[in-house]
Amino acid sequence: MSNLGERKKKTNSCAGCMRVLKWIPVLFILSIIVWSYYAYVVELCILAIDNTAEKVIFLLFYHIINTLFLWSYWKTIFTPAGTVPSTWRIPEVEIERLLRIENQEQQKRLLEYIAKDYPVSNRTLSGSIRFCDKCKIIKPDRSHHCSVCGTCILKMDHHCPWVNNCVNFTNYKFFVLFLGYALLYCLYVALTSLECFIRFWRSEFVEQGELGGSMGRFHILFLFFVAFMFAISLISLFGYHVYLLLVNRTTLEAFRAPIFRIGGQDKNGYNLGKLANFQEVFGDDWKLWFLPVFTSFGDGFSYPMRHCEEDAESLLGHSDTRLEIEEDIFPETRFHDTIVP
Repeated sequence: MSNLGERKKKTNSCAGCMRVLKWIPVLFILSIIVWSYYAYVVELCILAIDNTAEKVIFLLFYHIINTLFLWSYWKTIFTPAGTVPSTWRIPEVEIERLLRIENQEQQKRLLEYIAKDYPVSNRTLSGSIRFCDKCKIIKPDRSHHCSVCGTCILKMDHHCPWVNNCVNFTNYKFFVLFLGYALLYCLYVALTSLECFIRFWRSEFVEQGELGGSMGRFHILFLFFVAFMFAISLISLFGYHVYLLLVNRTTLEAFRAPIFRIGGQDKNGYNLGKLANFQEVFGDDWKLWFLPVFTSFGDGFSYPMRHCEEDAESLLGHSDTRLEIEEDIFPETRFHDTIVP
């Protein structure tokens, strides 16, 4: 018993260490933001710029952009990921039956029977209903299992270590805004510090006796350099997610197109047009587009498709077909009607 208790303590301590380590990228980003705030506000605006009107304008727009940037970052990090509820869980008795069946076609028919009341259109490469053998659930459309979070996530885009969270249905708008405001923040800092950066290289600071020391000059040097380098990397990342947003794809779907029950594999299966795709994530109220508040359409489980499936004519919509599936998978029900007098 003592060995078992020690193993549990070690497991819990390792899990605790991993949870702490996952916050390191976030703390790294926050430390850069805190330092950049000091370098921009104190070293650049207060100590390096003499014109009072220029100081006020620079600081005003800086704090507006910085507030929106931090607000979006906060919402991306702390918005709980959309997980699949227990109502999508496959009953234990069905799991046992599924594991006992060796024939792939029978497994496929059993999963169709289990998921007959769920609004699922996505399929596997073999055409079967998608289910997670770890979570023991029927997977809703566009959901995937995250190995880091240890659960299935609704409309999973990817797990981002820089926010220590899954980018998914619940926070995708916040993530896109975070990238956009981060890019705007870096461009604003780089452009407004460019003049002082050039003056530093021309040694005008030294000649005019400004900044009162070399550390202030180096703060401005690195402020411009860091902002410029981050802006270059963010341009491609933000541009890529804007593209995904406008074609209504997740990062995972960009690498592997979703497969539909009717129509097969189609990378444009959810593409409704640029405006409709944008509104699906950002909503239809333009006043809220630029604020990190949730305005996305839908419930995270089902999504409008480019070619709507004919549900009324679907295979599982007919009671006769359901009975055939039941009889094929559960032979004991085959003569059920003969038992009734």
